[in-house]
Amino acid sequence: MYIEHLDPEAAEVRELIAASDAFYVDLYPAESNHLESAADLGRPNVIIVGGRIDGELVASGAAKIMRDDGVYAEIKRVFVLQPYRGRGLSRQIMEYLENDLRLRGIGLLRLETGVRQPEALGLYRKLGYRQRGPFGSYRPDPLSVFMEKQVAADMSI
Repeated sequence: MYIEHLDPEAAEVRELIAASDAFYVDLYPAESNHLESAADLGRPNVIIVGGRIDGELVASGAAKIMRDDGVYAEIKRVFVLQPYRGRGLSRQIMEYLENDLRLRGIGLLRLETGVRQPEALGLYRKLGYRQRGPFGSYRPDPLSVFMEKQVAADMSI
């Protein structure tokens, strides 16, 4: 898989975002979905990347650099199209984002995911994320799992 930075306004990126919206809407009620729009993903504090196989955009992930509860990056929109799941693409997206953030000097990574996503929870645990309470503007939600990971930030930049 080839991973690259994306323009959230591009048609193929919007299609992938729509596919991920449909996936999450099927799993969770509206009050438990914390999805970022394409416009939100285009903000200056957001990194959005995608993975391509044979030129087709099949996976995505994003990170919002936040300063509301300390300085950290919130991982968002990690998603792989159904036919490509089970190949380790989410792990590759996560590792790419983690490295990009480390190089930007961001040492604390956080995320919110759902209880109905055992594969995602397993991946995040394998990558070293640990469960924690709500952060930023999140509130407790029985369908949400909040996690974080400390990484060695590259402070030479």
